[in-house]
Amino acid sequence: MTKGVKIIAAAILILLIGSVIAVVIGFRPSDKKIVKILQDNKVIYTLDLSNENDRTFRIEAVNGGWNDITIKDGRICVSCADCPDQTCVNTGFLRSEGVPVVCLPHRLVIRFADEEKK
Repeated sequence: MTKGVKIIAAAILILLIGSVIAVVIGFRPSDKKIVKILQDNKVIYTLDLSNENDRTFRIEAVNGGWNDITIKDGRICVSCADCPDQTCVNTGFLRSEGVPVVCLPHRLVIRFADEEKK
């Protein structure tokens, strides 16, 4: 191998390792317990999952659709929805700060809060 090929191979290896580290850090489970539920980019609920009882409630969308939100064992998910693709339901429980639960047809987002509730 020539010197140029070795340099390119090393650069590719460094980029690959850096990408893997970034993905692992981005998908690590969060220890936060405060979540925000947003609809049309407006906060409609701020919940402290450590203080919430297990329950299910419905959020109605302005377009007539709905999402059932379930809180169980200090975790939150969209358990049922009338949207066609069911991506929000298939996402499962909110686990990571980098990956929110999103329902695009109903413009609903569930994510960990940036700052703790006061």
